[in-house]
Amino acid sequence: MPTPAEEAPPKAGRFITGNEGYATLVWRRFRRSIMGMIGLTLVTLLLVVSIFADFFAPMDPNRAELPFAPPDVIAFQTPQDTFSLIPYVYPIGDSGEFDPITFQPISGIDKTNPTPTSLFVSGNAYKILWFIPSNIHFFGSTDGRPIHLLGTDKFGRDILSRGIVGSRISLMIALAVVALTTVVGTLVGITSGYLGGRTDAWVQRFVEFVLAFPQLPLYLALTSLIPVTAPSNIFLSFVIAVMAVLGWAQLSREVRSKTLALARIEYVRAAIAVGSSDIRIITRHILPNVLSHIIVAVTLAIPSVVLLESFLGFLGFAVKPPLISWGLMLQDTGTFSVIGSYPWILSPVIFVLITVFAFNALGDGLRDAIDPY
Repeated sequence: MPTPAEEAPPKAGRFITGNEGYATLVWRRFRRSIMGMIGLTLVTLLLVVSIFADFFAPMDPNRAELPFAPPDVIAFQTPQDTFSLIPYVYPIGDSGEFDPITFQPISGIDKTNPTPTSLFVSGNAYKILWFIPSNIHFFGSTDGRPIHLLGTDKFGRDILSRGIVGSRISLMIALAVVALTTVVGTLVGITSGYLGGRTDAWVQRFVEFVLAFPQLPLYLALTSLIPVTAPSNIFLSFVIAVMAVLGWAQLSREVRSKTLALARIEYVRAAIAVGSSDIRIITRHILPNVLSHIIVAVTLAIPSVVLLESFLGFLGFAVKPPLISWGLMLQDTGTFSVIGSYPWILSPVIFVLITVFAFNALGDGLRDAIDPY
């Protein structure tokens, strides 16, 4: 006869939950990482902003105004220096005073002609997700006047709007390149490590041949082969293909080393002994154990591609107008005189730094969360 202690239902302890799967264990450890959660939040915001870039951009990215206009000042105060819940944008203009040493005019905030701002204002027309027409923007001026929170470039185009819209191309290139390199590198690495023997030897010699190439001169040589007059989509596809062709080899070596270790584990040998097919062994036993390394490698590879695209765009080998990317925007910083006179032209670097930090923090958090499991 059972005792009262045996009849009592077990109490939920501190570590008892309804689901203790692999994803739950990783998520439980990941959410304890402050940097990992910050990276996940920033990556989510970056993806949302890039998808709905036209909605978040306050102005038309191709609208020309005053060239090299300094950034406007946004403040929660009226021209009479009283607090206001509605922020005002004050342009930077000539204060009427001169520097006593250089006798150069001193710039200051022009409080005589402020621009009121608000959320969800009407502006230039665009299409949400490329097929829903709209003209509502997340924020902007209520009277239709231009605002330049990060200044303008040499053609008078708003840097903030171009940076937001340019995130779509820069992140699309990074995600496309990383997706291609991940698929190719994973397939080549698992096939080489699992089959072994002469196949592994020949595949690794080819991988070493790809890794031996100096990548930067090869990037410049390959991207210069396509004509400048080629359509933008063809040029963009060629750039993605070049980056993907030269970027898969390192991941394949890492996946191969993981596969070599997993192929000698007892449950894999048992699956071979009972007659399981190679496809089943790879997809059911090897790939799930390699997947954690691939996920971390992907999150750490995206910042590298973003930096590479920005560098090639700065040199003029990545994206051509009328497309917008962060690397293309950095072409305006090619001379020291421009940087010294108009330092706000370096604002696109902020977008690159935020993206690199976000994906690196997410990758570090995932690596620490996945390692114990």
